Amino acid sequence: MTEVLTQLFIGGAWVDAADGATLPVDDPATGEILCHVADAGSKDARLAEEAAVQAQTDWARTPPRARSEILRRAYEIIIERTDELAHLMTSEMGKPLAEARGEVAYAAEFFRWFSEEAVRIDGGLATLPDGRNRMLLSRRPVGPCLLITPWNFPLAMGTRKIGPAIAAGCTMVLKPAPQTPLSSLALAGILKEAGLPDGVLNVVTTSRAGEVCEPLLRGGRIRKLSFTGSTAVGRLLLAQCADTVVRTSMELGGNAPFIVFDDADLDVAVDGAMVAKMRNMGEACTAANRFFVHRSVADEFGRRLAERMGALVVGPGTRGGVDVGPLIDAGGRAKVEELVADAVERGAEVLVGGRRPEGPGNFYPPTVLAGVDPASRLMDTEIFGPVAAILTFDDEDEVLRRANDTPWGLVGYVFTQGLDRGLRVSEGLEVGMVGLNTGLVSNPAAPFGGVKQSGLGREGGRVGLDEFLEYQYVAVPVR
Repeated sequence: MTEVLTQLFIGGAWVDAADGATLPVDDPATGEILCHVADAGSKDARLAEEAAVQAQTDWARTPPRARSEILRRAYEIIIERTDELAHLMTSEMGKPLAEARGEVAYAAEFFRWFSEEAVRIDGGLATLPDGRNRMLLSRRPVGPCLLITPWNFPLAMGTRKIGPAIAAGCTMVLKPAPQTPLSSLALAGILKEAGLPDGVLNVVTTSRAGEVCEPLLRGGRIRKLSFTGSTAVGRLLLAQCADTVVRTSMELGGNAPFIVFDDADLDVAVDGAMVAKMRNMGEACTAANRFFVHRSVADEFGRRLAERMGALVVGPGTRGGVDVGPLIDAGGRAKVEELVADAVERGAEVLVGGRRPEGPGNFYPPTVLAGVDPASRLMDTEIFGPVAAILTFDDEDEVLRRANDTPWGLVGYVFTQGLDRGLRVSEGLEVGMVGLNTGLVSNPAAPFGGVKQSGLGREGGRVGLDEFLEYQYVAVPVR
């Protein structure tokens, strides 16, 4: 059984917070406290930063093959402990065990992918146009990094950032979300077991994010920030990074359009909608938010989607047969309730769901709304819950204009049997990723990220490693 680790991980050692503070970790299915973990403050943050800075030089010199093998061993350990890690994740986050097992596999794959990329970091030698000089190019690790991860995919968001940092030769301070610290602490234990040197990864769990993160970003020794979270927090972090010009990559909020044309295969479209909407109970930045369905098929699509959504079983993620677990906390559920109430007041029809169940836990039923007024708040607010809001459209130009009418641009989904239309609309969407006749875009081998206010840079794929590397150019005259 994976040990439940509750201390900070700094310089390869498990330590309490300097002031002895702890924070509770709640079970969202019951509201009960699972355990308490160390609650880091500014002194702990400085110690973690110092450990990362001290380890950077030696770690950057470590052979790529050695870094690769550490990631590969960690991948194998994660796979071996799938059930234990899934139970830990479900306990602190709420998602059903089947989905948690899927996340463990997804998380592990980032380590395998970047273990293979670590040995493929290249450079080059070229003759400059004057013929008398050579250009020698090499790639160097950017340096100590601050990694900030969200609560909705607590294991995968850790590996998606840690994997390329290790492969590139960067040291790290990881600050996980306070709601889900246990998965990140378990990951630190696995990497230590896999042979990661002391100080390369440091984990500070905290409820005092500003006290921990801002001094690091303004202090000049952290050279890279990788953040996944809300656009509002991302803007604050960007301002803090400006003082010392910290390199940043950010995966921020989304407001994904899901477009169903009149020629779509509705079976495929509904299958895609179930994935794009209900993955992680809708608590995903990639979740379909606005369902634009052609007027001629809107009633049939809504009926089929409501039937599928209504058949899902809601309950604690640890219970067998459960499809939909609780939302992360009471605040998250209250937000969903308010958005649905606003849409209904503006004339939306509830096809299924729409009312929270009685009893403990942060549960909300899968909900389908039809005839949604475009002025409804859930049209320009990231829902982060199991609610599908259906609007109708009549032509391609109209739906593209409405789909792009948002400051966000993470992902969009398009369902049509026409190849020309599929490519044309995909290219017309102002997003970083498109699911064409599929509701799933996440893959460790693909570059994940958005445009506009959905973020900067990419994670995953070959370009995910570039975010942690700098170029150095050496001019060499040849006489």
